[in-house]
Amino acid sequence: MMEMQGFGGSPSSWQQGEASAHEPLCLSCSTAGTNMSFEFPAGCTCIHPADIHTIPLKMLCQNMKRQIVSRAFYGWLAYCRHLSTVRTHLSALVNHNMVPPDRPCEASGGLSKEVWSKYQKDCKNYKELELLRLVYYGGVQHDIRKEVWPFLLGHYKFGMGKKDMSQIDAKISERYQQVMREWKACEVIVKQREKEMQSAIFAKLSSGSSIDSHVLRLVHRDSTLSNEVFMSVDEPDAGSQEIPSGEDGTPTMTTLVPPAVLPPEERPLVEFDSPDSGLPSSRNYSVTSAHSQILSSIDDGLCSQLDKLVTNGGAAEGFSPSLSSYTIELLDTVALNLHRIDKDVQRCDRNYYYFTPANLEKLRNIMCSFVWEHLEMGYVQGMCDLLAPLMVILDDECLAYSCFTQLMKRMSHNFPNGGAMDTHFANMRSLIQILDSELFELMQQNGDYTHFYFCYRWFLLDFKRELLYEDVFAVWEVIWVASRISSQHFVLFLALALVTVYREIIRDNNMDFTDIIKFFNEMAERHDVQHILKVARELVHRVQSLMDNK
Repeated sequence: MMEMQGFGGSPSSWQQGEASAHEPLCLSCSTAGTNMSFEFPAGCTCIHPADIHTIPLKMLCQNMKRQIVSRAFYGWLAYCRHLSTVRTHLSALVNHNMVPPDRPCEASGGLSKEVWSKYQKDCKNYKELELLRLVYYGGVQHDIRKEVWPFLLGHYKFGMGKKDMSQIDAKISERYQQVMREWKACEVIVKQREKEMQSAIFAKLSSGSSIDSHVLRLVHRDSTLSNEVFMSVDEPDAGSQEIPSGEDGTPTMTTLVPPAVLPPEERPLVEFDSPDSGLPSSRNYSVTSAHSQILSSIDDGLCSQLDKLVTNGGAAEGFSPSLSSYTIELLDTVALNLHRIDKDVQRCDRNYYYFTPANLEKLRNIMCSFVWEHLEMGYVQGMCDLLAPLMVILDDECLAYSCFTQLMKRMSHNFPNGGAMDTHFANMRSLIQILDSELFELMQQNGDYTHFYFCYRWFLLDFKRELLYEDVFAVWEVIWVASRISSQHFVLFLALALVTVYREIIRDNNMDFTDIIKFFNEMAERHDVQHILKVARELVHRVQSLMDNK
């Protein structure tokens, strides 16, 4: 046993001489004829297989104990690092203060007409947070949505009296009418310009002369430019809400994906804000405040005549709008956005009972007014989808305009120039990797669609095209109040809930990226929304608990 004197102390000369000869075995010592391996922590003596029979059993047990303790320690350390990573990446996704569903009372019944009436009589009967808690866990009774939604969207503030609310309504109405006058005046000139352009082209063609290249470019631009942020891989008209029927009469859904996901040969020929489109964009000129530019460039007399022109349907006697009143860039931008809006308004939920020609005209007025105030953003496909449900519930043009403006403060970041979409995708990857690692690995194995591009339309429209109108109402009001109750990023947990609810189907069918897009398109308007909302709330609670290390 003399050769073992180095154990527990400094290495003996035998151990030092043998170290280099058995260096590979120092990393993983194996017993002869077996697959068992011993991996010792730093400082432990390497045991050569040939000498295993000379080592006392007690010594073997001690070394095995060290190995077990070492592995347990490093496992615990890895877990601590994992929790640290989770906290770093996910702590900002949830509110750390948990609001329970059963305190001070059960909230699953939602905000009822009775509760709202008590609040209207005396605001002291309920605190704002308590009302939001009721909405988060149970929604709003449909009969009072028209009254409640303006509060949830920020048009009114909780606690306001009727006098203050009336003042806000009057102020918004005055502002809306002013914006309407401004863009309608510009629209008159845009239409006159287009008419003159068409007459010039006809005259040139009749005389056999060549057409000015700038005119041709403008005409070509209007006919080819697309503002679509998602398009169909089955048919060119992706924005249509109509659902084509198959031979058996069963509805079939259009597969919609962001253009960036499509292969190059299937992408639009001219993309929005493309430098090759020949269009004015935020990259080559700036329109920071269109309405102020109009007011500064048109004198009071001209404004007065324009008001008469708009009031009389464009037939004011002795008046001819002047192109010099506006910059060419501004007219081009307005014309382009009007064309986009007109295209989408005509196809916005045209099968839904509410959207009669009169209400579609109101929708156009609201959208044109909003875009006029935000020309630097312009109109992008999908904005009509966000406005439509507000109009259905509020049924008031000025109120819908104000609430839509409030809604777009959050939603505008999801559109191409907003930058929020990539953040959503990254957060989805973090969430599913932590909360459902098995499904995450499956997604990686089947073509790696952990980029989550199939969620694009969900985030862009707050799931509007995935749900029936009644379900859209229920989901939207929960999203609006969630920022105060559980998470400012509740849409992420809704998306994860949708995936979680169908995880067995996704797993059992080994779905790849194309499969999962088709699956969710086929499932559109068929989801159990109350179950999905429940799962989403549970997922938020799981992350909150993880943050508190409970």
